[in-house]
Amino acid sequence: MRKYKTGILITGAILAVLVVSYMLGGQDSRNAGVPGPVSESVSEPEAMPNALPARSEETAQPGGSGDNDAFTVLLSVRCDTLLGNMDLLKENKRELVPEDGVILPQTEALAYAGESVFQVLQRELKRAGIHLEFMSTPIYNSAYIEGIYNLYEFDAGELSGWMYSVNGWYPSYGCSRYPLAPDDVIDWQYSCELGRDLGEEGLDGFQKDE
Repeated sequence: MRKYKTGILITGAILAVLVVSYMLGGQDSRNAGVPGPVSESVSEPEAMPNALPARSEETAQPGGSGDNDAFTVLLSVRCDTLLGNMDLLKENKRELVPEDGVILPQTEALAYAGESVFQVLQRELKRAGIHLEFMSTPIYNSAYIEGIYNLYEFDAGELSGWMYSVNGWYPSYGCSRYPLAPDDVIDWQYSCELGRDLGEEGLDGFQKDE
């Protein structure tokens, strides 16, 4: 009788071990809906079949092996007109003006067919770590430059602000509407007198949104 009970106990223990093993082995599938620690992984998004390839750092530099529609232009940003008009400039802005008035020396920049003065300015100032603030008007597909290097329009009086020229000519429309061509020379200058201090007479305003 004692041997019979012992046999029953051993058999029961074996069955218990088998049941526990079965439960542990099937735990992942059965507890799929039970809350627990969550580990998140981020996968790379699949490429869109019709998406344009992103330009590499190499193609974003002059001389890089980029697209066939790439060309170079020259870009500079200056505020030397302020050097002779510091009394007009807000006092808390005077220390921002470089000694020679040059914020970005004439720099060779890469442009692509169909790009505007604004697009090249935005890209090159970002590359150089220079502050830029603009107001966008989508209905006119236009961007108005409000401040560069923390120097804003009206900082040196009601006639002051940023103006741009291309190959020495000052367009009467916004910089985002001026398409670039190879070897264009773009100059951004701060004016204190609505352009008259830049040699322009009869200007009726700065960059237009329309």
